[in-house]
Amino acid sequence: MFEIKTELAKVPDLPGIYMMKDDGEQIIYIGKAKNLKKRIKQYFQSKNHAFKIQKMIQNIFSFEYIITDSEIEALILESNLIKKHKPKYNTRLTDDKTYPYIKVTIKDKFPRVLKVREIKQDGNKYFGPYTSALAVKQTIESIRNIFKIRDCNLKIVTGKENSRPCLNYYINRCNGPCIGKITSAQYMEAIHKVLDLLNGKEEELIRELEKRMVEASDSLLFEHAAIYRDQIEAIKNLGEKQKVSKASFKDIDIIGVASGENDAIAQIFFVRSGKITGREDYLLTVNLEDSPEEIIGTFIKQYYTGTVYIPKEIFVEYELEDMELITNWLSELRGNKVSLKVPQKGENSMLMKMVRKNAEEKLNKDINKIKIQKEENFMAVSELADLIGLDSVPLRVEAFDISNIQGLENVGSMVVYEAGEPKKSDYRRFKIRNVFGQNDYKSMEEMIDRRINRGLIESSLDGKQKTFNQLPDLILVDGGKGHVSVVEEAIKNYGLTIPVCGMVKDDRHITRGLIYKKKEVMLLRNTKLYRLISSIQNEAHRFAISYHRDLRKKNVLKTILDDIIGIGEKRKLSLLNTFGSVEGIANATIEELQKAPSMNKLSALKVYEFFEKNRG
Repeated sequence: MFEIKTELAKVPDLPGIYMMKDDGEQIIYIGKAKNLKKRIKQYFQSKNHAFKIQKMIQNIFSFEYIITDSEIEALILESNLIKKHKPKYNTRLTDDKTYPYIKVTIKDKFPRVLKVREIKQDGNKYFGPYTSALAVKQTIESIRNIFKIRDCNLKIVTGKENSRPCLNYYINRCNGPCIGKITSAQYMEAIHKVLDLLNGKEEELIRELEKRMVEASDSLLFEHAAIYRDQIEAIKNLGEKQKVSKASFKDIDIIGVASGENDAIAQIFFVRSGKITGREDYLLTVNLEDSPEEIIGTFIKQYYTGTVYIPKEIFVEYELEDMELITNWLSELRGNKVSLKVPQKGENSMLMKMVRKNAEEKLNKDINKIKIQKEENFMAVSELADLIGLDSVPLRVEAFDISNIQGLENVGSMVVYEAGEPKKSDYRRFKIRNVFGQNDYKSMEEMIDRRINRGLIESSLDGKQKTFNQLPDLILVDGGKGHVSVVEEAIKNYGLTIPVCGMVKDDRHITRGLIYKKKEVMLLRNTKLYRLISSIQNEAHRFAISYHRDLRKKNVLKTILDDIIGIGEKRKLSLLNTFGSVEGIANATIEELQKAPSMNKLSALKVYEFFEKNRG
């Protein structure tokens, strides 16, 4: 049982983010804090809260937190997690234009340095996000001034330069690429220095600005010296490490482990599209002589066996004994190359340290709570067996749900709980193939049939990867008597006997009870069993909805571009990311089309001629 007072005593005096949860384990509020202990205590000790916060506090059943190295990191992590979880009591923005980024247009022959509010997969370099728009503006001005980077949007073509430069050339703020005064190679030398600066190597620029500040001061040009002083301060502020939200599109799993005498905590942080979107904790039973390398290697092999998704990069703290073998195995599971890395320096190393720090925090303060939670989860499953009259405790429970909108994009989800705890590596998604229109019964029947059939086939295979071979001890379906009957019939067709329960909700879409053997069994609120069934039902629904949302996004990309011969999915995405819309693509010149990532002269010509023909 989660005791608020007991858990408050464990909260550290460190910066980080906190997540308030209701009795169904749903996140209802996410906040940041310079001091987690003081901030979280305020919710439960102070009575002078706004009405919305008072209402939220009444619904808090538990909380958890993630520690960071600075308040800025907490701020950005808070923003990322709010966008992901959309908590009920948080004020949410409707888009990602929260913080400014610095963009270097390296796809151009003579790149520019710009401030933008969103990042695109257009092949250019992005840095940020940053918390101060003013610091970004001042830094860009300093970069342009020191490195003579152009700020115009002219399309510079070698051999077709302008005859006259702009004012920036005459005041020595630009090297004049528009009039051929500098080659592309020479210009790129300056851009490489800019990239070094934005990657955290700001010492060179600061030294140059300090030199100019001293020179201005010696010449009694105090206003100029003050400008340089402000620029130095802006660059120092900009250089503060903001590692929790990287301006890249990489997917990374970061694994940290902390071990004691008999137990270890493995924490895995998920970075998706460059942003930390969540984490999971795992309790491991270890021996005192087990090395950290052995513990991590064992965890990786167990966690990724049959997992739904393996990213291209996985960060760990130590070189593993079977590093190459494990890497090859992960690559085979993913279907293409996976890199298992030990980050040594820079932002990735700091990310690794943050995960390790949170694992140690969990081990030192929450190990007993985790053990108690495991025992309570098992007790809840035991209660379930007693309630519906099963002969043994169903250690493996699989729950299924269907999602569609007016019969379109029928999808199903399968979530797995072992001993009352989610086993996300065994989750599966199904795209319903043979049911057209809205028919949940037939969709559920197809999903169960495919799951059982695949499991029986795999159980007869030797030496091959098996991800479905372990059949469930109990099946839960989101629905009533009709859904249960359909599933029971599908199982019966295979000569199997697996108990099936339907999870039913009340008029407010809150878990009410179970359907078993055509009778409804009520669940008492505020019990371990109720919380378990409610969490399973919500998780199955969430997993189905997320898959359905992904498919809808893909379908949105079905445009007139599909009619252009030679323009595949990669080029279509590249064009849409570069020009923002089909209209923008239609109005682009051949030269502009050719500059988009993945495009060449021939494909650009095809796109241009297609729209020219349609305009005619």
